[in-house]
Amino acid sequence: MGLIAMSERDLQRIEVLSKVIDGRTTIISAARVLALSTRQVRRLLERIRADGAASIRHRARGRPSNNRICDGVRDYAVAIVRERYADFGPTLAAEKLAEEHGLTVSRETLRSWMTEAGLWLSRQQRRTFHQPRLRREAYGELVQIDGSEHRWFEDRGPPCSLLVFIDDATGKLMQLRVVRSESAFSYFGALELYLKAHGAPVAFYSDKHSVFRVAKKDAKGGQGMTQFGRALSELNIEILCANSSQAKGRVERMNRTLQDRLVKELRLAGICDMEAGNAFLPGFMERYNARFAVTPARSGDLHRPVNLALDRLREILCKREQRYVGAQLTFSFERTRIMLEENEVTCGLVGRYVETYAYADGRLDIRWKGHSLPYRTFDKDQRVTHAAIIENKRLGDVLAYIKERQEVQTPKVKTNSEKNGYKPRGQKPGRTKDFGNDPAVIARRQRALSQQSAMEQGQSYPTQFNGG
Repeated sequence: MGLIAMSERDLQRIEVLSKVIDGRTTIISAARVLALSTRQVRRLLERIRADGAASIRHRARGRPSNNRICDGVRDYAVAIVRERYADFGPTLAAEKLAEEHGLTVSRETLRSWMTEAGLWLSRQQRRTFHQPRLRREAYGELVQIDGSEHRWFEDRGPPCSLLVFIDDATGKLMQLRVVRSESAFSYFGALELYLKAHGAPVAFYSDKHSVFRVAKKDAKGGQGMTQFGRALSELNIEILCANSSQAKGRVERMNRTLQDRLVKELRLAGICDMEAGNAFLPGFMERYNARFAVTPARSGDLHRPVNLALDRLREILCKREQRYVGAQLTFSFERTRIMLEENEVTCGLVGRYVETYAYADGRLDIRWKGHSLPYRTFDKDQRVTHAAIIENKRLGDVLAYIKERQEVQTPKVKTNSEKNGYKPRGQKPGRTKDFGNDPAVIARRQRALSQQSAMEQGQSYPTQFNGG
C-alpha cells in the first residue's frame, strides 16, 4: 500500500476517534474536542469501521474542482492575452477581457494562467539584486555628494536641505552644509568651503539632479554642462552621475543616519536655525569621523591643492551666461531689463554678446572681454514667473519665497494705459462741487417742501418787519 497524504486536521480526527473506538473517551467529548456535532462524529466512526483510517480524508482530495473553468475557456483567454495584452498586468488584462471580449475571469485566476504561460512574472521572480560596489582604494579619489530635504530642526525651525559630501574610500564626512534648498549657489558655497579645507578631489559622484546634469539633450547654451559642471571643469574636477540611488548607496545611507543622529544632536544643543546649525556641523563631523571613518585600502591623499586667489575662485563659483545686446544697448536677465550706459566701449556692442556674472550675494557683473561694463536696471519687481516649472527639490524654497513676497506687497496688475506710460493730469475742467450732497442746499430744499405743504393745508405765515 502506498503513502497516503493527510492534513493535520485529518490526523487529529483519527487520534480522537481511535480513543472513542477503544473506549477511552465518549462521543460527546470527542465532538467537543473536534468542534463537530455528535451526529458527524458517529458518521466518521462508521466510515473508519467500514473503510479504515484512510477514509477520513476529504473525498474530493486530488480531484478537479466542480467549479473549475474548462480548458477551452482557459486556452481562449490565454491566446487573447498573448496576442493583444502581452504587456498588460493581470488586473488590467482581466478588465479588458470583460469589456472587449465578454469573458469574465477573476484577476487572480488570470494571474495564475498568465504565470503558467510565461506571460507574467511574480513579484519574487521580478526581484532584482544590486551587488554592493567595493570602496575606492584611495582617499580623495571619489567623493559622493547629495542633498537631503528634511525637518532637521524638527518643529523648532522650517524644513531645509542638508548638503552631504562623503569620501567613498573612507566613509568620512568631508563637508556638511545646511541650506534652504538644493541649487547651484548653495552647492557653490559648499564647494568653496570644501576646496579650502581639503583641496580638489579627482571626481564627484552625484545623482541626476539638474544642478549636476543637463536634462535637455538639445539645450542651446552651456555647451552641455550646467553652471556647477562648468565650474568643476575650470577647476579640473570630474563629475559623474549615478544611474540609480543604489549606485550611490553610501551617501544615501549616510542621509538616513544623519536624519536620525544629527537631528537628535541638534535637539540636545538647542539649535533651531541654519546659521547656528552650520556653526555646529564642523564639530559634529570631527566626532563622527573619529568614530566611524575607516582606513583606505591604499595610503595617500589624492586631493590636489587649489592655488587660486579668492577673487578668482569666486569668479569660477558663480553663474555665468551670455546675453545678446539689442539696438538700445539693453538685454533681459532674470526678468530684469538691463541697460548698458553709453560710452566708447558699449556703443560698439550692439548685436554682440556680453557675459554676465551672477554671485550668490545678489551682485551682478557684466563683462566684455574681461572688462566690467557700467549698467542700469529696470523692472526690479522680482516675482516667480506665472506657471513656472519648479523642480521637486526646490518647491519648498520657492513657496517660502513667494510667501515672503506676498507679505511684503500685493502684486499690482498694470493696465494697458499704465504699461504705455499714461499719467493722469488731475481733475478735468468744469464744475467739481456736488451740490446734490451740499448741506445748505438740502436745508433749503426741506424748507421749501414744508412751506408748500403748509400752503396746501390753508395755513398762513406772519410777515416779519424790521422796526415796526
